[in-house]
Amino acid sequence: MYYLSILILTLFFFSGLHGQDWKPYDNQSKKQKNLEKYDYIYLLDSTGVNVTENGSGSFAIRQVIKIQTPAGALKNRIIRYDYDPLTAYAEFKSVKIYKPDGRVIELDPAKSYDYAAPARAIYWGARQIMIEPGRLDCGDIIDYEISKKGFTYALLAANDDEERFIPPMRGQFYDIVPFWSNQPAIHKVYRVSIPQEKEMQYEFYQGKCTSSARIEGDRKIFTFVSDNILPFPKEPNMLDLYDVAPKLMMSTTADWKAKSRWFYKVNEDYGSFEATPEAQAKVNTLIKNCRSEMEKIAVLTHWVADNMRYSGISMGKGEGYTLHNTQMNFTDRCGVCKDKAALLISMLRMAGFEAYPAMTMAGSRVESIPADHFNHSVAVVKLSNGTYIPLDPTWVPFLRELWSSAEQQQNYLPGLPEGSDLLITPVSDPENHYFKLNITSNLDSKGTLTGEFTVEAEGQSDGSIRRIFTGRFMSEWKNYLEKELLNVSPRASLLSVDYGKDPKNYTAAPIKIKMKFSIPNYAITGKDILIFKPMALNNLYNSVRSYLRINTQLEERKYGFKDACSRQILLNEKINLPEGYRMIQNKKEDHFTSPAADFSGYLKQENNSILLNNNLKLKKRVYEAEDWDGFRTAVNTHKSYGKELILEKIK
Repeated sequence: MYYLSILILTLFFFSGLHGQDWKPYDNQSKKQKNLEKYDYIYLLDSTGVNVTENGSGSFAIRQVIKIQTPAGALKNRIIRYDYDPLTAYAEFKSVKIYKPDGRVIELDPAKSYDYAAPARAIYWGARQIMIEPGRLDCGDIIDYEISKKGFTYALLAANDDEERFIPPMRGQFYDIVPFWSNQPAIHKVYRVSIPQEKEMQYEFYQGKCTSSARIEGDRKIFTFVSDNILPFPKEPNMLDLYDVAPKLMMSTTADWKAKSRWFYKVNEDYGSFEATPEAQAKVNTLIKNCRSEMEKIAVLTHWVADNMRYSGISMGKGEGYTLHNTQMNFTDRCGVCKDKAALLISMLRMAGFEAYPAMTMAGSRVESIPADHFNHSVAVVKLSNGTYIPLDPTWVPFLRELWSSAEQQQNYLPGLPEGSDLLITPVSDPENHYFKLNITSNLDSKGTLTGEFTVEAEGQSDGSIRRIFTGRFMSEWKNYLEKELLNVSPRASLLSVDYGKDPKNYTAAPIKIKMKFSIPNYAITGKDILIFKPMALNNLYNSVRSYLRINTQLEERKYGFKDACSRQILLNEKINLPEGYRMIQNKKEDHFTSPAADFSGYLKQENNSILLNNNLKLKKRVYEAEDWDGFRTAVNTHKSYGKELILEKIK
């Protein structure tokens, strides 16, 4: 009866969105010729939320879709909606198809299906409701309504069925509403009704909408409307859509400090970090020979990162914001980010440190409105000087860092007893992720190139190169290294490898590998002429150079962009030439600096050798649109050193 009453209230409140009120928008779409090219359009995209005192929401979702092409009919032949049964309930309330000839086909919502949603690595029981409209034709209009109750993130499963719909931070409501679309939307509306005594803060980012706030009885009503939404234009390597496209964020939580204190308390109350004798014994063994606090932190972080497998299954209590306890994590050695973070926190505490959980968002920005925009869990530890540093055992397996620099410029919120504001990880200097390639070779008059090169790397670059040693059998190592040479030429042969120190022991030193090679017919030969590319810029270890996958032919950018990590590329190549040959190109030298990237380099012939030197510094992971000119100039100048060299024999 409780659920029924809430549903009736919701439907009554949002009755203005029902019936055939989309018809005016259909007429409006007919006037817009530029919409005819799209496979389908949303005539109406509406969501209404009725929030109760405990923070649970009853959602009335309605979409009206007009089919315009056979491809659009195919894409909408099945209607799907995802939900998590631990925290929400969803069902189709009505599905109608309006045919161009005036017929109306009503589908029975009872004939919808409820299936397990596709999953990989995390198996928490997410489900999909779906219904099949059947064959659709151009001009058909699908009008469907979904009723949903609950919230979107998991917490603790409870015996009382109604308890599962109450959000983790009881009494608080938040929502993050994208106001962009992959197809045109003629009319989009979001309404929320909350008890009058609740305070709601909200902000509309990266765009404009029509908004209103009013009081009706004991309720506050907030309405946000946007018309004629076109698909958001995308650029290669663009920031996440949440960082550039229009969105609405709202929350009844006062500030991030309140969320931080709650996150601390919910895990302390649950006992997520209680010590166990077995885990304590392991901690004692690991830190036995450590001589500083950073040594202890490093050995514990790397042990958890390397020894706990990433895989999540639903284990009842301890999902979502609440971290599984030490007994489970240390015994199972299996879990997702929050479980790896929880075990590290427990072990740090057993080693005498103050350590706490933290939430972060891998992939996009977190705004000042405390509407939870988190998808990842990490840890923070307090040093003896009183400062906190973040640690991420999920992203640093077999990596020389304690916090992955693939997460630099990323917001995070520690769960501290005194509360914390939203923080951001700093930029990591490019020198922390250097990639050095030193090549010495001999080119003969028949075009055969022989020589040796040394690869050195640190940080994220080290991790990229070392992956074949930490993730492959030793018998496969040489084959994978030879593949790098085969990227340069299918005729290449790897003659020998000097692995230096044990490449699996990543904590000992930055990686350094020396290889000897031979490449027959590397240069194109003609009468008294040789043509070839410098090997350092000819597809050798491109896997480390993520910036090469960014299209720098674009002259302008409207939005910010991302690379994998800040990085320094140092190339030195010496090519000894056959007697009597000279490079017909003039000496080349460049120097360039900007806030985004620096470059310096030269290409010249000295006596009987060609010398190439490149020093490229990419200074960020996340760039603003105004950084594009500096980034693009530096990278394109660097690439220009990879053009074919022409040698002619002096007569």
